[in-house]
Amino acid sequence: MMIFLLQSVWVYISELAGKELEIEIILKFLLYVSPRIVVLVLPLTILLASIMVFGGFSENYEFAAMKSTGISLQRAMKSLSIFIVLLAVLSFFFANSVIPSAEFNFFNLRRNIAKVKPAMAIAEGQFNQLNDINIKVAEKSGDNGEYLKDVIIHQKKSGVNGNYTVIKSNTGEFISNETSNVLQLVLINGNYYDEVQPSDYSKRTKNKPQVKSKFEKYIINIDLSEFNDIDFESQDKVTKHTMLNVIDLNTALDSLNKSKSLMITNFTKTMLQRSNQPSLNKNYKISTKDTTSENLDLLKLFEERKAIQLIEVALNSVKTAKKDLKIRSKTILLSQVNINKHIVALHDKFALGLSCIILFFVGAPLGALIRKGGIGLPLVIAILIFLTYHFISIFAKNSSEDSSMDPVLASWLSSLILLPFSIYLTNRATKDRALIDFDSILIPLKDIVTSSSDKELSGKLSMSDEKISELTVIDNTQLKEIIKEYRKLGHSLKYRNSALQTLKLRGISELELRMSGYLTKPSYEAAIMLYIDFKVNSKLALVFNLLTIFTSLSGSILNNNGFGSVGRILVGMTIISIIFYLIVFLKSIKNQLDFYEFTHINFMKKSLIKIFFGLPLLYFYRRYFIRKMEEELLKIS
Repeated sequence: MMIFLLQSVWVYISELAGKELEIEIILKFLLYVSPRIVVLVLPLTILLASIMVFGGFSENYEFAAMKSTGISLQRAMKSLSIFIVLLAVLSFFFANSVIPSAEFNFFNLRRNIAKVKPAMAIAEGQFNQLNDINIKVAEKSGDNGEYLKDVIIHQKKSGVNGNYTVIKSNTGEFISNETSNVLQLVLINGNYYDEVQPSDYSKRTKNKPQVKSKFEKYIINIDLSEFNDIDFESQDKVTKHTMLNVIDLNTALDSLNKSKSLMITNFTKTMLQRSNQPSLNKNYKISTKDTTSENLDLLKLFEERKAIQLIEVALNSVKTAKKDLKIRSKTILLSQVNINKHIVALHDKFALGLSCIILFFVGAPLGALIRKGGIGLPLVIAILIFLTYHFISIFAKNSSEDSSMDPVLASWLSSLILLPFSIYLTNRATKDRALIDFDSILIPLKDIVTSSSDKELSGKLSMSDEKISELTVIDNTQLKEIIKEYRKLGHSLKYRNSALQTLKLRGISELELRMSGYLTKPSYEAAIMLYIDFKVNSKLALVFNLLTIFTSLSGSILNNNGFGSVGRILVGMTIISIIFYLIVFLKSIKNQLDFYEFTHINFMKKSLIKIFFGLPLLYFYRRYFIRKMEEELLKIS
C-alpha cells in the first residue's frame, strides 16, 4: 500500500507542490486516493502472502509433518479459504460504497486545489478557463509558472454568447500582490482581434465588422477573490462511472441506453425526411404495359437537362448524407464508449472478489510447489503473475471501450484466464507432484519409439508368469548362469531378478554370488539403464526434430499459397514440437552426463561443440554417441 501511495504522490505532485497547502489537505488527498489503490493492492497482497506462507511451510518441511499426521493440503488451506471468501464478499461492499464516495471527494478536492493558484491551474498545450478568459500557453517557466510563451486567449463579453475576442502574444507574465485580490496578466508583442456584434442581424451577416490591432504591451486584470476564497469541503455533483455504486450504475446505464436509442431514432427520422422518400410515389404514376419496375430507366422519363439536374441533386444529397452519417457515427461511438465504461465499472465491483479467490488458489499451491518462503523468489513470482493478470485486464478494458471486446467479458477475462491455472496448481499440489510434469506426456511416446531389444535390455519387456514359474525347477548352476549371462541368453531383467530371488530362497545370498563372480557390478547395470534412456530420449528427440522441419516447411508453403488458416495451425504445431524437442534433447544430454560419470570423463568439456552441432544434426549426433557409449560399456563390464 505504501509503494502504491508513493506512486500516486509522484503522479499528482504537480497539483500539490508549491501551493502552500495545509498538511490536513495533503493528508485528506492521500486518504481519498487510497481506496482506488486497494483494487490493485488487495489481489497482489493475497497472491504474495499466500506464496510466502505456503512456500515457508514447504521449505521448513511443515507440510511433510502435516501429511504424516493425516492433514492434507485442502485441510491446511480450509480456514484460509473461508477467510478469503469472506474477504472477497467484503471487497464487493468496499468497491460498491467506499470507492465511489472516495472518488467523488477526490475529484472535488483536486478541482478545489487547482483553484488555489491560477498559474498552477494552467496546463501547457491546452485551453484552461480562468474567470471570463480561456487561455492556452505553449510553455511555462519560473518558480510558480508565471512566465508564459505563445499565449492564445479567447475572452468572453458580458451579455453576448460565444467567444468573439481573440488575443495572441509571443510572451506573457502573471504579476500578483499578496495584499491584492487582482492578478495582472501582462502580454508582450501580440495581436488583438475582436469580431463586433451589431444589434442588427443583417449587418452582422453581411458586413461582418471586426477590429484588429497590434500591441507591445497589453494588461488583463483577473479577479482573484473567488480563487483565494476556496472551500475545500465544497462538493459539486459530478457524475462519473467511477463515482457510482451498483444501483446508480444500473440507473445510469438504463438512461444512457435510452438516450442512445432516442438519438438513433431521431437521426433515422431526420435522414428519412431529408430523402423525401414518403412523397416520391405521389409525384409520378407509372402505367406502362411493356415495362416492369425491374428494368425501368427513370431518367428517360425526363428531358436531358432535367435528368442531369436530378443526378446532381442526388449526388449532393448522398454527399450530405455521408457527412451527416460520419458526424453522427462519432457521436454514437462516444455514447457507446460511455455506456461500455459504465458496464465495466459495474462488473469490476463483482470481479474484484473473484480475482482475490482465484489468486489465493494460485499462490497457495504455487508456494507449496516451489518450496520457497520469504521475500525473494516468492516476490518475483507474485509480481510476474500479477503483472500478467493486470496487463490482461487493462488491454481487455481498453479494447472494450470501442466494443472491440464485449465489456462484460473484459471485466472478467483476467480472472477467467487464471481460473484453469489455479485449478491445475491446486490439483498438482494436492497430489504432491511437480509443477510441470512432461513425463506423463513423454512416457507413452517413449513406449512407442522404444524397440523390443531395448525393452529386453532394460528389463521392461514383460514376461509371462509361466516362463518365470519354470525357474523353480531349474538347478542352482543354471540359475547362476542365467543371472550372469541373462543378456546373452536373451532374458529380461525381470527374469534375471526372479532367478536371483529363487536362489535367495534356496539359501544362496547376493554376497556369495558376487564373491564367486556371478553377480555383475551395480555400476554396469546403472550404465546400461542410462545408455537405454539415452537411446530412447534421443530417438524421440529425432522424431520431434523431423516433425519441426516438416511442419515449418509445410506451414510456410501453405501460408504463401493462400491456405493461411492451415498454415497457421502448422506453425503452431512447429512451436509445440520445438519445445518438446528441446526438452527431450536436454533429457538425453542429462543421460549422457550421468553415463560418463562412471567413466570419469568430463562430458560437457569434451563434447560442447558436438552438442551445439547436434541440435540441428541430431541423426548423426545420435549415431556417433551410441557407438561411443557402447565402447564405454565394454570397458565398464
